[in-house]
Amino acid sequence: MNQQFIRGLTIDWDKIDQCSYLRKIEAINGLEHLEFKKSITFLVGENGSGKSTLLEAIAVCYGFNPEGGTKNYSFSTYDSHSELCNAMRIEKGIRRAKGGYFLRAESFYNVATQEMEYADERHPSALYHEKSHGESFLALAQEQLRPDGVYIFDEPEAALSPQRQLTLLTEIYECVKKGSQFIIVTHSPILLGIPDAEILTFDDGALYICEYEETDSYKITEMFINNREQILK
Repeated sequence: MNQQFIRGLTIDWDKIDQCSYLRKIEAINGLEHLEFKKSITFLVGENGSGKSTLLEAIAVCYGFNPEGGTKNYSFSTYDSHSELCNAMRIEKGIRRAKGGYFLRAESFYNVATQEMEYADERHPSALYHEKSHGESFLALAQEQLRPDGVYIFDEPEAALSPQRQLTLLTEIYECVKKGSQFIIVTHSPILLGIPDAEILTFDDGALYICEYEETDSYKITEMFINNREQILK
């Protein structure tokens, strides 16, 4: 039996305008149902393939603020999310999540600013702006990850060194062992190496499951490392 908090999703394309750009995204166009079978699901693919668009819709449909944060965050600096969330229905599991976070690399500055606005004596600010970009990303993960939570991350590796990516990998893996679920968009061959994750690729105009060694992130990194001088020439 599927024990995930987000068991799957359905999309009603009748609710999406015929002229919408969403219909031009090959991997998403026509997608009516998607099931999340494992505690970690990675969405991979080339830039513009639609993975972040789908991830954002999942997050908003589940109740997160479009720009990121916990479900308690309610602010907007720029309304950029697509209409896909309005046509989407989330299939929830029988368990109730005890926490969660939507992390977007592109709007993290706005979330960090809002976190300071929300702070008070009982809930002091983590002062993310006083840390480096990478340090603040990792600090957020270490402070927000809880057992039995839902975590939706869009390119969490963006500000992290390879060593910090390994640290984040460990944090995610330990959190999963305590009952949490993750849906992550990433280009990181390090994060993609987390054991027992399902990888969905948006390449080749379709959404399908692939193995770690089949991802472009792995193949291109391996090719460059093994043939660096030849490739640079």
